[in-house]
Amino acid sequence: MADDRTDHGYLLDNRQSEAGIRFDALSELFDPVTFRHVDQLGIAAGMRCWEVGAGGPSVPLGLAERVGPSGAVVATDIDVSWTRDVAGGVIEVLRHDVAADPPPPGGFDLVHARLVLIHIPDRTEALRRMVQALRPGGWLLLEDADPGLQPLPCPDESGPEQRLANRLRSDFRALMTARGADLSYGRTLPRLLREAGLDDVRADAYFPITSPACAVLEAATVRQTRGLLVAEGLATDEEIDRHLANVATGRLDVGTAPMVSAWGRRP
Repeated sequence: MADDRTDHGYLLDNRQSEAGIRFDALSELFDPVTFRHVDQLGIAAGMRCWEVGAGGPSVPLGLAERVGPSGAVVATDIDVSWTRDVAGGVIEVLRHDVAADPPPPGGFDLVHARLVLIHIPDRTEALRRMVQALRPGGWLLLEDADPGLQPLPCPDESGPEQRLANRLRSDFRALMTARGADLSYGRTLPRLLREAGLDDVRADAYFPITSPACAVLEAATVRQTRGLLVAEGLATDEEIDRHLANVATGRLDVGTAPMVSAWGRRP
């Protein structure tokens, strides 16, 4: 979960300490999905990759392993607080706004963004620039959330703990929508890739229902947005404390929104 868009009211500021916790949890949950697709696309030694809205370091590092010393990985974000330490060797870290700045030069065999575009107001322009950066035959792999496909973090709403979790997630998503997020964006990715002129478009989706990483992600996200939820009158401190306590028991099955992965190749 990547670009830090505080200028546009982005809720999950990379500069907050909870961001690092969230990046670690997202890595545990979604890196296996991301790299399954990366490997199926044949990303290998000597290739050039652009990781858009890198956020944490795990994807740039994984790409660097695949392209080796003869390849290159450019990791960009508006806030590079959590990736600057991995710069060096084949990894270049740049502060960059994908919707406003020209793409990094050179052309890429893979351009990848995970959980980024849903938060960007001008996501159409961001997508255009990513397609522009592809070499002929290069792959664009976009992975983004679609909370509208499965809106409940606790699909098994069996008691008050689950009902509270579902209400707080609904309130959080209302804040996201008010700041320009598109909560049905993931499902549009295959169509958008075809409309951008890409070939061989495919897509799938994944969402975990429960795991320790889900609990860590939920707690960090709630702590990070607590002040705004209370200030907007969407939740009380008591409700948030109760929910965090419920999550801490390890017995609350609280999942994530579906993440849609879609990929296509530039002719």
